[in-house]
Amino acid sequence: MSLLLKDTENYGNVYIDGGIIAEVGCAAYEADIVIDASNKALVPGFVNTHTHAAMTLFRGYADDLPLRTWLQDYIWPLEAKLTEEDVYWGTKLACLEMIRSGTTAFNDMYWHALASARAVEDMGIRAAISNVFIDVAGESDERDDETVQKENRKLTEKLRSDYSDRIIPALGPHAIYTVSEESLLWTAEFAREKEGDMLIHIHVSETEQEVNDCIERTGMRPVEYLDHIGFLGPNVVAAHCVWLDDREIALLARHDVKVAHNPVSNMKLAVGMAMRYPELRAAGVCISLGTDGCASNNNLDMLETAKFASLAQKAAANEPTMLPAEESLALITKNGADVLRTGGGSITEGGAADLLLIDLLLPEMTPFHNLDSNLVYSAHGGCVDTTICNGVVLMQNRVVPGEAEILRRASEVTYDLVNRE
Repeated sequence: MSLLLKDTENYGNVYIDGGIIAEVGCAAYEADIVIDASNKALVPGFVNTHTHAAMTLFRGYADDLPLRTWLQDYIWPLEAKLTEEDVYWGTKLACLEMIRSGTTAFNDMYWHALASARAVEDMGIRAAISNVFIDVAGESDERDDETVQKENRKLTEKLRSDYSDRIIPALGPHAIYTVSEESLLWTAEFAREKEGDMLIHIHVSETEQEVNDCIERTGMRPVEYLDHIGFLGPNVVAAHCVWLDDREIALLARHDVKVAHNPVSNMKLAVGMAMRYPELRAAGVCISLGTDGCASNNNLDMLETAKFASLAQKAAANEPTMLPAEESLALITKNGADVLRTGGGSITEGGAADLLLIDLLLPEMTPFHNLDSNLVYSAHGGCVDTTICNGVVLMQNRVVPGEAEILRRASEVTYDLVNRE
């Protein structure tokens, strides 16, 4: 299918063919679909590198609580009741919210991953899909290593054989305190040797308690421990990475580990400090942004996340030039696309046609001194007029087909979930 974006701000006409940006600044070719992009800015689709998508069903369910209380008394007990149908509609709701706010790809870790993959496939966006696994006693789930390995092998095969290439198979060991060393080692070996550098999505150093517990148990900090067992590599996406020392930052850089920073979730759950962005950037670590799940954010708006990231770093460094708008926008476009290897993240010929049209005739976008500044500091997801993924128009004039049914079904399954014995 071909698509022509006609007269877009800054780029002129853009021709898309077969999911690829075929020509930028071209003539007004005939195409299967022509979109009048007058008074619109063309920008790359946003990428969310840390989500638990179906937690949209938990939005507002348990807020303003200490982290351990929040997890143990509210989140894990409700998650234990989740069915595939719940996760399917929760993920569809997340995809709807992401499409409406300009996200074209995300990195997801959650239960019932095949239901998540089915929802993503139906909604038309991209996602790296991993089934969260936990095998350490005393947490929300406990399974033997052989079961964990078998389930992940089966999931990977299913995602590769039954879904489009918009679905990216990944592995999701939850964290060092919920996954055994044996399972972490198997994950690293399976991802790199058996599956050719498959993405691994894991929580790392989110809280000070996690760090202290790791030191007590192993004599090492979390990143040192993961380096010691041979887990780190360029295919690892480490979410949070708040409580790092200089040696850990150097190790992340040495192994080309990708960091998914979650400023809104971290502030809401009061993890205790700002991520050491200047040091990570100076070391050459690839940093991207995530929202985390809607139980700890409570939305999936990447423009809001980019603003929080920038402001939090300015405040922490007491330096207004820290993480400027252009750099913050790159975290949710180019860097995110590089992390998930989508081929997008920029408006270049031959790149993936994951693109957005931003409505410039809005109060938030007026006056128009600087697009990056307007997007990061003034705009929000509601400024996105059109969302395109893989060359397919998923939203135009802020209309997403099937939206009413998704909202209704997500509300119904949520009501059933919270009242389920």
